[in-house]
Amino acid sequence: MASTRTQQPRSPSIRDVARVAGVSHQTVSRVLNNSDAVVSETRDKVLAAMEQLQYRPNRAARALVTSRTHTIGVLTAQRSHYGPAATMQAIEDAAVARGYSITTSNIAAATDEAVRDGLGHLLDQDVEGIIVIAPQQRVFDLIEETGMRTPYVALRTSPSDAPSTLFIDQMEGARRATAHLLDLGHEYVRHIAGPRDWIEAEARMQGFLREMSDRDKPVVPPILGDWTADFGYHAGRELLRYRDCTAIFCSNDAMALGVMHAARSYGLDVPGDLSVVGYDDIPEAKHLWPPLTTVHVDFTELGRRCVEQLLPGDDAGLLRPIDLVPELVVRGSTSAPRRR
Repeated sequence: MASTRTQQPRSPSIRDVARVAGVSHQTVSRVLNNSDAVVSETRDKVLAAMEQLQYRPNRAARALVTSRTHTIGVLTAQRSHYGPAATMQAIEDAAVARGYSITTSNIAAATDEAVRDGLGHLLDQDVEGIIVIAPQQRVFDLIEETGMRTPYVALRTSPSDAPSTLFIDQMEGARRATAHLLDLGHEYVRHIAGPRDWIEAEARMQGFLREMSDRDKPVVPPILGDWTADFGYHAGRELLRYRDCTAIFCSNDAMALGVMHAARSYGLDVPGDLSVVGYDDIPEAKHLWPPLTTVHVDFTELGRRCVEQLLPGDDAGLLRPIDLVPELVVRGSTSAPRRR
């Protein structure tokens, strides 16, 4: 018995659009490439034909004609953490809205080989620009050393005059968190920082130290953490064993959650016996008990501005850097210290 094969319907081509619109396929190509040589009436006919046929331009074919891939590369590390993950999602959403796709290269460590391989992977795909979300300063140094000609935007935690940077004032965010605790009357505030080699962790730690120093408050060296709730719990257990502080500022919300768990394990009340402040304002922060006072970073806006700065317009250069300042969000995990 002979078998029959069902043929899949063929996707409409540029020549199909030309036939329906009553124009040449070269005219359709000019419309796709936004050429000024096409009058508005003809352009409308072509667009109507594309809509009727549900025609979708072949990205690879357009790249051959226009030398543009409409692809943005993202060099990132530690995407499992909330901040990088949220920023990455916002970048992808903003890029898609501009008609671009995203390709990523994840680097496990900030070694010269890993960074060069990551950049090479993106450049081999002819990306039109690169956004760098990396925690270590060495990554940015390597990019500058390579003399890369492809436009890029890098997230920084310190001001820079370079047009390729977007400045996030992590230090000011940490100062606001520390000032909040000192304004409540806490004399003895401890800080659980992030990993030593993370730029954000260093900036937040420096913000804490400067605010304490400017207020002439006693400072104990911060504890270097790893961003996890488990570390916050064990560090909190050690800090609270001797009850020599009434407030703890953590460099992220996950470690703050661990500290609150440690306080409860000793039968301490938050915020009655211990005030706790986090950083990042993860979506769950307002649902903890008590709701967590934290520093809000607008990662959605951050991702949008990365794409906006990289792709301000077809004929424009990079925009000047736009500063983002994190904001303190006061909730129920902080209060004035009880009298002992």
